[in-house]
Parts: sequence; structure tokens; C-alpha cells
Amino acid sequence: MSTETANSVLGEATIGELEAELRGTVVRPGDASYEEARTIWNAAHDRKPALVVRCAGTADVMRAVEFARSQDLRVAVRGGAHSIAGFSTCDGGIVIDLSAMKGAWVDPVRRRAVAQPGLTWADLDRETQAFGLATPGGLVSTTGIAGFTLGGGLGWLVRRHGLASDNLVAADIVTADGRFVHASADENPDLFWALRGGGGNFGVVTSFEYELHPVGPQVLAGLIFYPLDEAQQVIKGWRDQIAGMPDELTTLVNLTTAPPLPFLPEEVHGTRIVVIAGMHSGSADAAEAAVRPLRTLGTPIADVMGPMPYVAMQSLLDPLWTSGAYNYFTSAFIDASDAAIDAVTQRHLTTPTPASELHLHQLGGAFSRVPADATAFSQRDAGVLCNVVARAPEPTGFEEHAAWAREAREEMARHGNGATYVNFTGDAAEDKVRASYPRGVHDRLVRVKDEYDPTNLFRLNQNIRPSSTR
Repeated sequence: MSTETANSVLGEATIGELEAELRGTVVRPGDASYEEARTIWNAAHDRKPALVVRCAGTADVMRAVEFARSQDLRVAVRGGAHSIAGFSTCDGGIVIDLSAMKGAWVDPVRRRAVAQPGLTWADLDRETQAFGLATPGGLVSTTGIAGFTLGGGLGWLVRRHGLASDNLVAADIVTADGRFVHASADENPDLFWALRGGGGNFGVVTSFEYELHPVGPQVLAGLIFYPLDEAQQVIKGWRDQIAGMPDELTTLVNLTTAPPLPFLPEEVHGTRIVVIAGMHSGSADAAEAAVRPLRTLGTPIADVMGPMPYVAMQSLLDPLWTSGAYNYFTSAFIDASDAAIDAVTQRHLTTPTPASELHLHQLGGAFSRVPADATAFSQRDAGVLCNVVARAPEPTGFEEHAAWAREAREEMARHGNGATYVNFTGDAAEDKVRASYPRGVHDRLVRVKDEYDPTNLFRLNQNIRPSSTR
């Protein structure tokens, strides 16, 4: 028997030899668990890999990389499997699945956490919040920590403590030649610089060491819902306030369709609305004063912003972002001019499905104080990130939905410098990658790629192509 791949035919003896050397498992087409093993969060990418290697530890990762290289296989690396662009799976290649690697070690005295790449933010938050600590995570707790961190990582703590990648203090990585390398500010510093915002281009990260901060367990957070006819008033009022907001408060505007939630009047269910979402991670008194202006931007339909556990806010949006839907996300760093606000509100009127949205993420604060050359993530002057989301439960019409998102992104990009957030580029397109990094940063990333992956083994990502492939 053999397994067909895009590049070769893998004999059963070859696969069996690999399997015998692993603590984890190998899943083949035809195995009872294959359908589950090949499925990822975003149903828009229906791929059929030749093998899924479910790694139990770093030794398994090293062996899987060696095997992929020796067999000339396309490689997909999977952590939380949320990759919007579908990089955590492939046709005819090998998926190096890290989802079983879920170890986490918290040092509350040094305020450090060492985390394996199979963890989601819910997993890591559970460990760190036991000590009243956190590192900046995502807006949806089912997202994996790995790809999120390597691409930057924008969440509710971005203004107080920066991006997830800003809080990465060290990493262990298996490179394309199978070496195990430690990266930090003192050891392999160029690789460490590249890992903080350069995506999964340089190898398979097998552990992340994060700086932790006192956060929670209670925060002031939640949602304020406003009617569509007040959209411009609300967004422009929000824009006028964000420059003076304290770093402890991070907010975003969500132009969405009202879900059938019990605290929303039935007459607004299924209609377009504007939501102000936010979290203040400081003291209760300071938090209430800081969010008070958000409650008077218009006439609220509902105000469900109040004290709650940090982990509750981290998972508040999870029910809206379950797996199995068809998703296309893209983005642009923009200014918050009247023209940009006019454009985004007009685009909101054309969303193709009830689950399609536009988000305006407030930046600034600690995010902006990181020197532009300190990490590969270098869009530090941006004040707002606009995410454009096309999402639907079924494939019918999805290409048209994605086209709407691309068009909206191009329109919004005219109100900024054209740059894209690397985690939300939407497509595996070289022009979008180049738009994510200034030229000097991109050139430096190429030099790091040349050193650690000169043959571009790790190319299923927002790819930094090495010099040899140009």
C-alpha cells in the first residue's frame, strides 16, 4: 500500500518507519480519525493532506521536519488551526499538528510563562489567571497562541501591554534543517526579532516564553449597542475620545448585524447595528470613569458593559466564532478621518451576510511606544486597524462574499498607508506580505529566512521568500 502525495508516493514501510520513531501518532487517509484530523476551523479550506503527524513533543517535531524534507513534502504547521488563509492544512503534503502539545508552566515570582504551541488562549489564560496574571491574548479564546503571537497578536490588552509578540521574551524553534534553536534577545537575536511579527516563516516554534502582567481577575468590560442611524455620530464620537483614553482601556467598533440575544429588543434582531466593545484592566473606580463617555455616544439599544472576570471577556465572543463556517478576513491600517468613517459606514450597508462585519480596532498606548525596529511588527504609528470579515455558514456564494471583503479592504486602505496586518491578509499573496512590512524590515526578514530556511520549506504562511527562490 502507498499514500499518494503531490510530489511522491509514500510507501507504507516508509510511513511505518516514521510512526515507529514518534511518541505521537500518524493519521493517514482512510484512518477512522482522518476526517477529524484534516478539518480546520475555517471551512473555506477543504484540504486533504497525505499525512497528519500529531506530535507529542519536540522530538516528534524534529523527526516530522526531517521526514518532510527527505520526502520533499509540502509542509503545513498547525497549532490552534484558526489560520484564516488556510495555512494549517494542505493537499498532498504533511501537516505537523502541534495541538496535543499543551504544556504550560507559570512562574508567578518572575512573572513568566512557558507555553507549548498547542495551547489556545483559553488554556493559557486559565493557567496565568490562577496567579492574577496575563499576557496579551486574542479576542476569541479558542484561537491558538502560536500563529497569533508570531504574526503580532492584537487583543484587549494591546494598549496597556502591547501585542502578544511584544511580550515574547524567548522561543524554542525547530528549523528547516531539523536543528533545535533557542532565540532570545541574547541568543540568536536576529531570529528572535523575526519571530516577533514575521509569522511562521522560520521554523516550528515548540515553546513560547511570555512576560506576564497583573491583570484581573475582575475587569470592567463588555458591549454597548447603538442603532444604525447613529453610526456616524457614534463612530466619530468614539474617534474623538480615543486619543485621550488611558492605556488601561482598549476599545473597538464593530459594525455588525444584531444577533438574537435576550437583552436586545426583538425588533432589532437581524438588523445592522453598531457596537462599542471594550475592556479596562485597571482599578474599578478608574475604569468606570474611563468608560462613561462610551455610554453617551448616542442612544444605546443595550448597555452590557460592567464588571466581569477577565477570562469571561476573553471568551465573550466565542459563541459567534464557532468552527465550521466559511471565513475570509482582510485588513488595513487606517486613519480615523471623517472620510474613512464615511467609507466604513457605507460599506456596512452592503455586508453580504449577517455574520459579515467591519471592525475598527483602537491602537496607541503601549503598542505605539515599542520602537519600530525592535520587532518585525513595525506598523507602530497606526492609530486604527480596520478588519473586514466575510463569514457565512454555507459555501454558496462565498466567493462573492470574499470579493466584497477584498473590495472593502482596498477602499479602506486608501485612508491609510496601504499596510496590512499580517495575521489578517486574507490571501497568500506576495503583494499583501510586502504591504505588511516596510521595505527595510522585509529585507531584514529575507536575510533571516536565508539563514534558517534557505529552501523555503516553511512556505505555507504569509511567505517571506528566501533569496534562492527569487
